[in-house]
Amino acid sequence: MRFKPVPLLVAGVGVCSWGMTTVLPIESGGVLQTVAPIVRYTQQFAQVPYEPTPYPVAEAMLELAKVTQDDVVYDLGSGDGRIIITAAQKFGARGVGIDINSQLVEESRENARKAGVSDRVQFLKQDLFKADVRQATVVTLYLLPKINLKLRPILLRQLKPGTRIVSHEHSMGDWKPDQIVKIDAPDRLHTLYYWVVPKEIPEYLK
Repeated sequence: MRFKPVPLLVAGVGVCSWGMTTVLPIESGGVLQTVAPIVRYTQQFAQVPYEPTPYPVAEAMLELAKVTQDDVVYDLGSGDGRIIITAAQKFGARGVGIDINSQLVEESRENARKAGVSDRVQFLKQDLFKADVRQATVVTLYLLPKINLKLRPILLRQLKPGTRIVSHEHSMGDWKPDQIVKIDAPDRLHTLYYWVVPKEIPEYLK
């Protein structure tokens, strides 16, 4: 599925001085799944409710990052593995999913096996704050604002310049995104934030 900007008036949303805000439609045929809430814990005991990214939004995140077969996608808080599996299935990328919940990690591995992409992806049970993401060319997130802020200096320290980051729903504080995209999905309006890691990291972001 490819997405094209469409005119849509969204209260309080406009073109930001540091980037671009775009509204994209999602066809109503997208599959949305309801899953019983699962709470995941990081080492710091920060609770991150498990709310899966709808499949069409997951695909839009990968399209926003311009993922190709040359990319290595890391999904931090990977849940059932849908973003990493989609990256492998539809974009030909390799991927690594990281989650602290062992049940979700096992589910992800089984989902990858059923999708026929086990040779291109792996899922690790790890604390997000201890994860080694240096091999990533793309990082995806659907966490919480405070978790994003704690991860920000780790990501900027480890990731190579030019690495793309896409966060579903939550920003990274005063790190201004290169682009903000609104996804008009059947369930609600979703927001995606997109950054490219700069060659020189400003002191205030470290």
